[in-house]
Amino acid sequence: MSKLLVVGSVAIDSIKTPFGKRERSLGGSATHFSVSASFFTEVGVVAVVGGDFTSEDEAVFHQRKIDTSGLERVKDGKTFFWAGEYSFDLNTAHTLDTQLNVFGDFKPSLSPEAANAPFLFLGNIQPTLQREVRAQSKAKFVAMDTMNLWIDIARDELLKTIAEVDALIINDAEARQLAQESNLIKAAKAILKMGPKMLLVKRGEYGAAFFSNDTYFATPAFPVEDVADPTGAGDSFAGGFMGYLAQQEHVDDKAVRRAIIYGSVMASFNVEQFSCDRLRDLTHDDIMHRIHRFSEFTHFDLYPNFPANSKPGQKTAFAQVK
Repeated sequence: MSKLLVVGSVAIDSIKTPFGKRERSLGGSATHFSVSASFFTEVGVVAVVGGDFTSEDEAVFHQRKIDTSGLERVKDGKTFFWAGEYSFDLNTAHTLDTQLNVFGDFKPSLSPEAANAPFLFLGNIQPTLQREVRAQSKAKFVAMDTMNLWIDIARDELLKTIAEVDALIINDAEARQLAQESNLIKAAKAILKMGPKMLLVKRGEYGAAFFSNDTYFATPAFPVEDVADPTGAGDSFAGGFMGYLAQQEHVDDKAVRRAIIYGSVMASFNVEQFSCDRLRDLTHDDIMHRIHRFSEFTHFDLYPNFPANSKPGQKTAFAQVK
């Protein structure tokens, strides 16, 4: 049985960036998420594809030993298609074409085995469908993604779904839009009142932030010199995050903070090549090397004579520095 189940999209993308172009690229939220998560735990995917989805497209799932028994195939239909272009501002994709195809009629149905997966990620699909999947699942920890479209046209349904999950993972623009607050801190507080126990905000090249009612944590992105394609970086982040958590005994604050770092590292690999190409060649040593580098460049010591238990107003050696 898979420890982690993802329900979302498997897509065929056409992508152009300042650094290259690919007319036919395997994509979709469930694809990037599951490949990333598979480095840490057993993953199952629930999605739908058309008759144009080839054995070569599916090869990455088999290579990463991802359970595709929940992958529905509609032979007389076409797979969800998205075409997009990036300028030198790689944080923003410009959509050129979207064809829902078989994804437009997607009605996820979980098998008994899939329903028993202890961790569930609801990829970016219609909020009502997300809630229906949540109702089928017996997962002990559920996270979800959403997008500006659903915030605009299905806000009431989205709020109902958010209230039923443990974690919401969205980008900073979506967080502000959802909360109707320009300040991210105020937006986070407003979203937590909607019901989730935690909020993770993806900030692209600027990193990620974690909010709960008890704590706040922020991290930079891992610095990457050669970015080929940012498509799927957010889903790879979520996959690394959830995949790591699925292997932990307890989902506590320390585990969540480590999971965010693992998610950030997986996203940094994802952007180095088109589609899932970089993740296909990735090794455990590659991941751990980058994790250690991340730890090194984010670590700092307090001033040597700065007492850890000092109180506001108390004179310290730090205060004596001229």
